[in-house]
Amino acid sequence: MSAPSQSGGATITDRRQLIEYFENACKPPSRWRLGTEHEKFVFEHDTLRPLPYEGERGIQAFLDKLTRFGWQPMMESGKVVALELGRCHITLEPGGQLELAGAPLETIHETCDEIHVHLKQVKEVAAEMDVGLIGLGFQPKWRRDESPWMPKPRYDIMKAYMPKVGNLGLDMMLRTSTVQVNIDYGSEADMVKKFRVGLALQPVATALFANSPFTEGKPNGFVSYRSQIWTDTDPDRSGMLDWVFDDGMGFERYIEYALDVPMYFVYRDGQYIDASGQSFRDFLAGKLPARPGELPTLSDWDDHLTTLFPEVRLKRFMEMRGADGGPWRRLCALPALWAGLCYDSEALDQAWQLCRDFTAVERNALRLEAPVHGLATPFRGGTLQDIAREVVRIARGGLERRARLDSQDRDERMFLDQLTEIAETGITPAEHLLERYHGPWGGSVDPVFSEFAY
Repeated sequence: MSAPSQSGGATITDRRQLIEYFENACKPPSRWRLGTEHEKFVFEHDTLRPLPYEGERGIQAFLDKLTRFGWQPMMESGKVVALELGRCHITLEPGGQLELAGAPLETIHETCDEIHVHLKQVKEVAAEMDVGLIGLGFQPKWRRDESPWMPKPRYDIMKAYMPKVGNLGLDMMLRTSTVQVNIDYGSEADMVKKFRVGLALQPVATALFANSPFTEGKPNGFVSYRSQIWTDTDPDRSGMLDWVFDDGMGFERYIEYALDVPMYFVYRDGQYIDASGQSFRDFLAGKLPARPGELPTLSDWDDHLTTLFPEVRLKRFMEMRGADGGPWRRLCALPALWAGLCYDSEALDQAWQLCRDFTAVERNALRLEAPVHGLATPFRGGTLQDIAREVVRIARGGLERRARLDSQDRDERMFLDQLTEIAETGITPAEHLLERYHGPWGGSVDPVFSEFAY
């Protein structure tokens, strides 16, 4: 989850400023970049338990040790809660999940190098502390009440609010882990097309990356329980956004949606002020109960947009949010998938032709069924695997035409090899885990912490 904006920004006195917020983010293709974010659980090797925040073997100590690599601490309420280095950040999710929010980079080669350097650093620190790191969509062993809470006031507000609007919001905060990619848009029309393709095909990404079949040591009946959790977290701020496919979709329509999503907080002078359930529309009118008589700034708007959690999220870039966390090599596959689909005009056209006639009923059915059945999800007389094969094929063509080469003259298609295998076999990563659970692991999830740790 994002850190608060560091500057106040201009005061919003005209709704036109909200539109300009998005318009000013439009970039020509030559300036399009990819930002990859991934989370991972940190655990004690001997107990397989999560790390608390404090103590010699805690998250705070882990962050302190990372500063040897040049990372600078970021503080909230006197506690180190994040690190920054250039345009990269290491942040903490509510349950201590460690996230790398990578820099905007031009190629997947650079993204994979960034991830490799990061994992080398965290593995060095982890070895010193006798702890491990693992990427899975949902924590396979710990109960909710065994998960630590990180000392971020923003999370205190969310912790109190989540149970009022859904049953699984606290699980989302404490026990899920994801990988997502942030992509740029060139114009309002380009944004709309990418948004529609992203939403319609997000269940494909969910199935390809499905990697969360266990809860508290047992199979949970899902291949992506992380994805399922979002269906019972907060209906005001998550979901498939059917209206994105309506005529008239654009920046203004997204603004109307965002204004209708209840707020969490206002950030002032290093403090989070509880505004949970209050209206940003009232804030624009100077009538927010938490800050009566005060108008919001563009930084408040930016903060508010980070509290929306649809399958595709629009900010000054677009976030593709449907994938489970996983092993490091698959972390490079997600930006490759979406760059292949969205950063080549021919591929984007092909992807839109593939999904443009999906009905709202079909899109929502895929969203609900993919976390359960993965690539075996029924669809139009076939399965989601049929769509996944075509999606990966289109993405490979897009990456070939992008022709971004590394020092050995290899293009970015190699980062899709794992997804090609998954799409061709129809076997999700979660199903491989379940096969081990019912076979050599003898009905225990504990081996996942050794066999699949970074």
